[in-house]
Amino acid sequence: MNYLAAAIAAGCAALAASYGNGHVISKTVESMARQPELAGQLRTTMFIGVGLIEAVPILAIAIAFLILFV
Repeated sequence: MNYLAAAIAAGCAALAASYGNGHVISKTVESMARQPELAGQLRTTMFIGVGLIEAVPILAIAIAFLILFV
C-alpha cells in the first residue's frame, strides 16, 4: 500500500507541475507578444515562477521516499 501512496503522490505532483509550468510559460509568451519592451522583466519573473513551481514535485518525491522508507 505504501508503494501505491508514493506513486500517487509523485504522479499527481508531476502532473500538476507540468500543467502549472505550461500555463505560466504560455502566459509569459503571450505577454511578451503584447509588450515586447518588457520581455526581459517578464522572462526573469517567469524563471522565478517556474523555479517555485518545480519545488512542488521535488518536495513530493521527498515525501514519497519518506512514505516508502520510514
